[in-house]
Amino acid sequence: MASSTSDYSASNYNQTAAFVYSANYTAPVLSLLKPSIGEQIVDFGCGTGELTLRIQEAVGASGFTVGIDYNNDMISKALVNGVRHAYMSDLQNIQLPAPITGNSFDAVFSNAVLHWCKQNPRGVLDGAKRLLKVGGRFVCEMGGFMNCIGVRIGLHRAVKRRGYEPDKMDPWYFPTIEEYQGLLQSAGFRVNTISLVPRLTPLLDGGLRGWLQLFARRTFLKEFSDQEAATIIDEVVDMCEVDMKDKEGNWTLMYVRLRLSATLDSP
Repeated sequence: MASSTSDYSASNYNQTAAFVYSANYTAPVLSLLKPSIGEQIVDFGCGTGELTLRIQEAVGASGFTVGIDYNNDMISKALVNGVRHAYMSDLQNIQLPAPITGNSFDAVFSNAVLHWCKQNPRGVLDGAKRLLKVGGRFVCEMGGFMNCIGVRIGLHRAVKRRGYEPDKMDPWYFPTIEEYQGLLQSAGFRVNTISLVPRLTPLLDGGLRGWLQLFARRTFLKEFSDQEAATIIDEVVDMCEVDMKDKEGNWTLMYVRLRLSATLDSP
């Protein structure tokens, strides 16, 4: 991910959020990427490397694939999993070792990561520009407008009740089509396709509580003690149960994905 080097461990991520890189959920964005033999591709926010490995296989021995993530535990696991080149860096201000040369990559890819880049989303695109050839592709899927509706307002209300400013604590950036399209164009990209895609997402391991522990405890709720955070999570779970938990006890969260493909027109 992009928000912190210690937001969560690779093992917790794989246990609770394996749906993020599941074949069903990632097939559409990978089909937009269409990696081919010999291409050079960067994976922004590679996590533990599952999708990076698929891209690495697609480009073959004559290609070159690099994974970047801001969580060192994720990078370590990606390398163990077989990603040949993976480096730790903040996606909002990319710093890579000297062997990685600028303006040499055919594509920058990212899945389920850039909504963590709230501080400087334009910095992500500037980093992609520095890596891509003119005519190179930027292919991304991330949280978009109305993503996680319900649970997000629950968190806002819970922390506001305790005298905090939720807008400052909220780690997520969920842009509209118009906002992100404008950002891409201002950075020199031509937008080929961009859409918001609603997706009902079952929370199979730990339900909403497990999701909040993984994605909110060390980000949105990082200023709170363990006891305070547990109480807030209890409140949010209780608030969301009426809309997100079915009669069999299964939790489902409404994800809305911003999916796009763009081409770098100017260096």
